[in-house]
Amino acid sequence: MVVVSKEYERCMRIDLITLLPDLLRGPFDNSILKRAHERGLLEVVIHNLRDYTSHKHRQVDDYQFGGGAGMVMMIEPIARCIEQLKSERDYDQVIYMTPDGLLLDQPTANKLSMSKNIIILCGHYKGVDQRVRDHFITQEISIGNYVLSGGELPAAVLVDAIGRLIPGVLNDESSALFDSFQDDLLAPPVYTRPEDFNGLKVPSIILTGDEKKISQWRHDRAIERTAERRPDLLK
Repeated sequence: MVVVSKEYERCMRIDLITLLPDLLRGPFDNSILKRAHERGLLEVVIHNLRDYTSHKHRQVDDYQFGGGAGMVMMIEPIARCIEQLKSERDYDQVIYMTPDGLLLDQPTANKLSMSKNIIILCGHYKGVDQRVRDHFITQEISIGNYVLSGGELPAAVLVDAIGRLIPGVLNDESSALFDSFQDDLLAPPVYTRPEDFNGLKVPSIILTGDEKKISQWRHDRAIERTAERRPDLLK
């Protein structure tokens, strides 16, 4: 049982539905997401879809009607899993990870980080029966214009993008405010010690301690970097 920190007074729960539960355990046992769990701010629960099928051989996929290459995830076990979860608590979103979904961006992560409970369905094979998408899914998300073997890695990316934004997860909460894409700009260059490494020097302005000038310098460099690397963002 996760004990919610009184300081932050909320714990987000994310339920992941997958055919490959072992693939998802590693990302959540390390670094920032592990810290979020230990602080009682984020609970990630992994569900093996095969536990919800009525087939004696734990089958969760079948051939396509009409023919064609590739297997399709059946509606029955997915519906059973989602309905059981929804009988236990209310969910803000039921998300399906799919290459043809809405491309994940920072505003989407920001919005989802305000949720209380989320279900994420990881696709596999040729995808899921369309009736799942039509009747159970509230949002479809892609992490890029390419195809992976399944939705597990994209789901881990989404959970990381959301989890780090939960108040109290990052040691310095203001850090997330200056990430790339938060203001439609790429992040400016950053430096640390030593000030001079074999003649490679840190820009003198960020050593002045003048917060106003440093802030303006960072903003200007962010605009320059965005114009050079991602001019589409400036539009």
